[in-house]
Parts: sequence; C-alpha cells; structure tokens
Amino acid sequence: MSRLSVIAKLTAKEGMRADLAAALQPLIDHVEANEPDTLKYILSEDTADENVLWFYEEYANEEALSAHSTSDAMKELGAATREFAAARPEITVCRTLGGKGL
Repeated sequence: MSRLSVIAKLTAKEGMRADLAAALQPLIDHVEANEPDTLKYILSEDTADENVLWFYEEYANEEALSAHSTSDAMKELGAATREFAAARPEITVCRTLGGKGL
C-alpha cells in the first residue's frame, strides 16, 4: 500500500481555538474542491486541551502529499493563521499499513 497519512497538531493562542479553526476553513474547502487524491482531511478539536486542534490527513500516494504541501492554499496558511496560532504545527508523516476504512 502506498498511501501516506499525516497527523498534525495545531496549538492556538489561549482562547483562540475557534478562531484558528475558522481560519483553516478556506484550506479545508480548497482540499475538498481541488485535491482528489487527498482521501481524508479531517479537523478535530482535542477533548483534553482547549487550545489544540488535530488534522488527520490521508493521501493516495507521495505525489498527492507533495501536491497538497506545495499548493497555493498551503502557502497562504501562515498568514491566515499567524494571529491565532501559538506555534508552528507539529507534523508527523506515516506510511499507511492497513486498518478499517481503507
């Protein structure tokens, strides 16, 4: 299986998680409309930390991840979220081995 998954932790400034999530919506919209090989792109709120958001992403292959990572929408992300983010995202890239839902 050549799929890749990404787990990204985004930490908002104190009390600004909803604002950070809203600033991410244009990116989510872009992915949905323009990235057919981005198979899953899911934003979630952490239930234990009121300032943390998580992205779970799944890509058909390395080319799909590269296309996402270098898209204009990703290039605009820093400016869109700078006001609300407490730090740079923490990104982990994984090779998918198997599991339910694949």
